[in-house]
Amino acid sequence: MKTNIIPLVLVTIIFAGQALAQELVPVPLLKESSPRSGLPNFFNKASTKGAELKVAYLGGSITAQPGWRPKSLAFFQRTFPSAKFSEINAAIGGTGSDLGVFRLQQDVLEKKPDLLFVEFAVNDGGAAPEQITRCMEGIVRQTWKTLPECDICFVYTITEALSPEMLAGKYQRSASTMEKVADHYGIPTIHFGLEVIRLAKEGRLLWKAPLPKTEEEKKKLGDKVAFAPDSVHPHVETGHEMYLQAIVRSWPGIQGASKNPKGHVLPKPMMESNYENAKLIPIQNAELSKGFLAVDTNRDDFGKRWANRLPTLHKAAKPGEVITFKFKGTRCSIYDIIGPDCGQVIVTLDDKPARVVPRFDSYCTYHRLATLVIGTDLPDTVHSVRIEIHPDQPDKAKILSQRDQKMDKPERFEGRAFYPGAILLVGELVK
Repeated sequence: MKTNIIPLVLVTIIFAGQALAQELVPVPLLKESSPRSGLPNFFNKASTKGAELKVAYLGGSITAQPGWRPKSLAFFQRTFPSAKFSEINAAIGGTGSDLGVFRLQQDVLEKKPDLLFVEFAVNDGGAAPEQITRCMEGIVRQTWKTLPECDICFVYTITEALSPEMLAGKYQRSASTMEKVADHYGIPTIHFGLEVIRLAKEGRLLWKAPLPKTEEEKKKLGDKVAFAPDSVHPHVETGHEMYLQAIVRSWPGIQGASKNPKGHVLPKPMMESNYENAKLIPIQNAELSKGFLAVDTNRDDFGKRWANRLPTLHKAAKPGEVITFKFKGTRCSIYDIIGPDCGQVIVTLDDKPARVVPRFDSYCTYHRLATLVIGTDLPDTVHSVRIEIHPDQPDKAKILSQRDQKMDKPERFEGRAFYPGAILLVGELVK
């Protein structure tokens, strides 16, 4: 497959309407695969007869789909039939590296993977490069501190909204930032989107279209490919198969670069403020008022849904119920669940003015995992936090109308519930 190779681009610098200078500025090459130091420990172990390997997939909803994740695991099993492969599915829809770095230890590293795929290029699409670097570097450094022999591979997915940069021969901003982290640590990367972009340039890609079901529909589609039903989440049969083939094409090069299996040694960090010390702390380590009760994640049907992500989930629903704690550090969030019966909370950090934060948004026709940000880029001193359930509900009908959604059953949307499960902290709790 041909790729766009653009080593130099002519840039004209404009100031006050005048062209002041012209210079040649290097642009990173857009490549499907950059093997770098490869995956030496993975290939060494996979080639050992009878070996058992765990492959972890940390990402968002595209990885959560039954697509490239199980397809790649099956490919590894076919490629190394004498070994046995199993997966660690650590994908959560709608989340990026800013949550992934905090849940890495619980959801991935405690299960001791041999290979970790990290997929956040889409959900990090709107994040600042500095924030992406902190999180992705934190993921790398946490992994190799805990499991030095675990190899890592970054993979980049694509959506129609993020395609213009690739159509111009560049990485999308999030992937470009992640490439710098990969360069620093010698981590191989695979961009799943180059074949997608090639078809788009040829006018053969339908970003948003149903799969043809009848022979007549297939004939009408011709040589065009229906990529996804929503321009984001690929069809398993088409878009995800293209993602798999990017791995298949990249694998020989990555294997060829995989030499000298040994534990990874961490170099100096790119950013001293990276999130290698990110922690997920069970919520009961905070001071909870009496109305906060533990949700039974073993027997309660609602609790069972979240047992593998928030085993210490709590719930309160009465106005005035309070959580308080102190910490020394630079970033703090609450890992919680939002949904139809949720309300809003009053958040107070130190002596700053209190702010009201809804735990309900335009997607809250169902329950899902979320984060309540308390503070970021804080001075590394002791901070106090107070979170109180607000007596008023947010205007749920108005919020849902932002996406043309309505309350199907008004009784489902009654309530002021708050479901905290953990504190996400760069720092330490202070008693």
